[in-house]
Amino acid sequence: MKNVVQTKNGTTPRRKIYAVDLFCGAGGLTHGLLKAGVDVRLGVDIDPACEYPYIANNNAKFLLKSVEELDVSELECHYRKNGIKLLAGCAPCQTFSTYNQKATESDKRWWLLLQFSRLVDKLLPELVTMENVPRLIEQNVFDEFVANLESKGYSVAYQVVNCAEYGIPQQRKRLVLLASKLGEISLLTPQEFGNGTRTVKEAIGDLPPLEAGTSHPNDPLHQCSALSEINMRRIKASRPGGTWRDWPRELVTNCHKKLSGKTYPSVYGRMTWEDPAPTMTTQFFGFGNGRFGHPEQNRAISLREGAILQSFPADYEFTRPGEQVCQKSIGRLIGNAVPVTLGEVIGTSLLSHVSKMTREAYRLKK
Repeated sequence: MKNVVQTKNGTTPRRKIYAVDLFCGAGGLTHGLLKAGVDVRLGVDIDPACEYPYIANNNAKFLLKSVEELDVSELECHYRKNGIKLLAGCAPCQTFSTYNQKATESDKRWWLLLQFSRLVDKLLPELVTMENVPRLIEQNVFDEFVANLESKGYSVAYQVVNCAEYGIPQQRKRLVLLASKLGEISLLTPQEFGNGTRTVKEAIGDLPPLEAGTSHPNDPLHQCSALSEINMRRIKASRPGGTWRDWPRELVTNCHKKLSGKTYPSVYGRMTWEDPAPTMTTQFFGFGNGRFGHPEQNRAISLREGAILQSFPADYEFTRPGEQVCQKSIGRLIGNAVPVTLGEVIGTSLLSHVSKMTREAYRLKK
């Protein structure tokens, strides 16, 4: 019973959680929150490519607008009276990513977290959640974000989690923050959430085979990049879990022959069936961009396979029917997304928290 809380003497109504998702992207966090039972009313993003997948797959509205230009009134109207307000979001994380070696505080995206904080101050929702890359925890802007929440009376909890431990078929470490005005809060542990580890084979092993540079007629998203002649030779010389060091000397790239190149052994690598995938980046569809080679087939993984490894449902729509698929655009949406299952973990944690706080409030009244 999702709208009541069981107590010793019967049931009490549970206030529903209504959410707005800032920096919503293609809807990974929203979709996970919805699966958990959170009513997401609105997604906000500045990227027009997000609008179709967000609306097509989620029972929510979409606002194409920069968070910097948002007025709190544009959010308030989407919440419901007597409900619990949740403000959620993942400010663009490339600024803090380990893949970005040139980020400085002059990068505009550095301060988008403070725009999130500004909206929290104006809206004062009962619940807040934020997901981002682990390196954000080392930055002053994150300390400022947390301190501001605490000054407004929020209980704040944050930690770095490995998505693979929650049943996401991918080794992806993320920083997850939860904040509540209702009382102390925490993220469910992997054991409490209850999903076991999932491997690449379990996730994508039953998808139809593809040749490099082709797509499946029944699913335009199940398409993969073409390979040059030399890259076809390279992938044929690659073994699952191996590196370019397994290749004959004539196939090794010039950059790998340099001392600096030897620190990137996973580039041009194949995944293994028996393990979770590596972190999906925005370039996962390219064989030369990481360990994104298919474990068996001589190709990089497809867009659909990347989406499934991000725990999107196998039928999640990213393009309108009949619309040409742009690999770069869709790959960016998929790679930047919050894994759907991580969104579900967050949503389930919030619902569990609200139930607990409701029971405690009921007990105190008695």
